[in-house]
Amino acid sequence: MGKSIRVWDIVVRFGHWTLAALFLTAYISEGEPTWLHTSAGYGVLVVIAFRVLWGFIGTEHARFRDFIYPLSEVRSYLQGLIARKPRHYLGHNPAGGLMVFALLVALTGTACTGMALFAADRGRGPIAAGAALMRGEQLRDDGRYAKVGSKRFWKEVHEIFANATLALVVMHIAGVVVSSVLHRENLARAMVTGRKQQP
Repeated sequence: MGKSIRVWDIVVRFGHWTLAALFLTAYISEGEPTWLHTSAGYGVLVVIAFRVLWGFIGTEHARFRDFIYPLSEVRSYLQGLIARKPRHYLGHNPAGGLMVFALLVALTGTACTGMALFAADRGRGPIAAGAALMRGEQLRDDGRYAKVGSKRFWKEVHEIFANATLALVVMHIAGVVVSSVLHRENLARAMVTGRKQQP
């Protein structure tokens, strides 16, 4: 290994740990109290929106073009991982890059279906407000709009997304542990300090 250099900027590191904290908060709270669960969900969407923007205008290793790899390279990296001789990457490795996209999609799906459930169950949130605006309805005296959609359907879809996200998080942590051992570097610490060993 070479010298330690800065790889992850403060935006990437802050966004990573903030997303982790917000998802954990939303998952553990399971909707109660409502304000905590929904605030965490909205927070997830805000962080994701900023991270997607940063993926185009951010620093070198934060940009999507730095870690978009063809599936053949992902497969090759995983084969090297299994053989305990993976190629070292300064930024995200091919499997890690794929995981970034999978988590962004799963978290977005979880948050959006949560908003749909909130609209179907309570008649609140941006989806309920948007549907009411399109129908020309007004906010009711109790601070709610007409309920939108099937509560049962959105509850099931929301839970599928939430559990799929949790499964991806577990896979992500396992991947970080395995890569840290095989590359002999602490990847979790690198996401705190921003520094990695130059290959």
